Amino acid sequence: MKSNWKEIRLGDVAEIKGGKRLPKGKQLSSIPNNHPYIKVKNMGQQKVLQLNSEYEYVDDETQKSISRYIVSAGDILISVVGTVGLVSIVGETLNNANQTENCDKITNLREIDADYLYYYLISSLGQEEIHKGTVGAVQAKLPLKNIQDFSIICPDLIEQKKVASVLSIIDEKIACNERINDNLEQQAQALFKSWFLDYEPWNGTVPNSWINGKLGDFADIKRGGSPRPIQEYLSESGLRWLKISDVTSLHTPFVIDIKDHIIEEGLKKTVFLKAGSLVLSNSATPGVPKILDVDSCIHDGWLYFPESKFSREYLYLFFKYIRQQLVNLSNGSVFNNLKTDILKGYPTVLPDEETLLRFDEIVQPMFFQMQNLTRESHRLEETRDTILPQLMSGELDVSNLDI
Repeated sequence: MKSNWKEIRLGDVAEIKGGKRLPKGKQLSSIPNNHPYIKVKNMGQQKVLQLNSEYEYVDDETQKSISRYIVSAGDILISVVGTVGLVSIVGETLNNANQTENCDKITNLREIDADYLYYYLISSLGQEEIHKGTVGAVQAKLPLKNIQDFSIICPDLIEQKKVASVLSIIDEKIACNERINDNLEQQAQALFKSWFLDYEPWNGTVPNSWINGKLGDFADIKRGGSPRPIQEYLSESGLRWLKISDVTSLHTPFVIDIKDHIIEEGLKKTVFLKAGSLVLSNSATPGVPKILDVDSCIHDGWLYFPESKFSREYLYLFFKYIRQQLVNLSNGSVFNNLKTDILKGYPTVLPDEETLLRFDEIVQPMFFQMQNLTRESHRLEETRDTILPQLMSGELDVSNLDI
């Protein structure tokens, strides 16, 4: 540790406060009001939490009963039950929001910069502290007292801000890319709705030349495969193995980061897809479409489309619009399961070839830009994750960095 760095106890430089579960009998609502409720599932996707369509809300009466648990912009939240160690900063749009009992807030910071503390907690050093403080054999829990006892290594405030600013530049560029991608996808969805749901270019009626049928009439729909028992085929390297958890919090059509791998012996019992293939989840969290940007094997929780009269972009947007209907049609005693036959039988209209071509000429450049921005963000994330532990330990001097 460098001479101007010191080790401090988190509880000596900040207040840590727990959240509050909803009063018995109270339910969250998806109807927006002034009382959003932050849950663990909202955390870990980005550095700064901002209000979006995924949030749920409490009513006025519930708000009064749990108002002492509101958060302020700049507070740091850390998940403490089940999925322990997710860290986020509360953004301006969530000022005065409520926090779930499954996360604690770190507030009223003294002698430590909020951005620096955030990066420290997500670094290997911070995650090691979180791991040491976690208890529970059945369900993991991080007691508030153990958060207070976290050991934080840091320089003076001026250098803390320099370290955090280097990392913030990277995260801000990633966030900018996400905003552009979100805007592009919204434009593509709006065009799809205008043409193929509202038929606006055709005065609101389906052209006579378009063919009514079922999705299975116009596209081959097949299911992935799983070598079993899967534990015997998983490995540190080899063929990528796409899991539903790789995409559930992914805010881009394209999948680059796939964490798991299987050995080549499993290839004959699964399905190997090349980059560019469209996949659709059919179990656990059904109806999620994604486009592979890397080669990968897919298990039987995925559907794929080897032949189709529709482009992958058209199908992606189509599945986005019918997702809720697909979820409603899925069944299963434990997990929802979207059967292949359900998708094959889904009512579908095939537009004429010229219309499909004109649509693709408009939306494919949008998807190409989204793909490039997703790749850039992935490279930036790798850079950030590489230098993060070096910056947090003082091993890397911020004055020598050129970002």
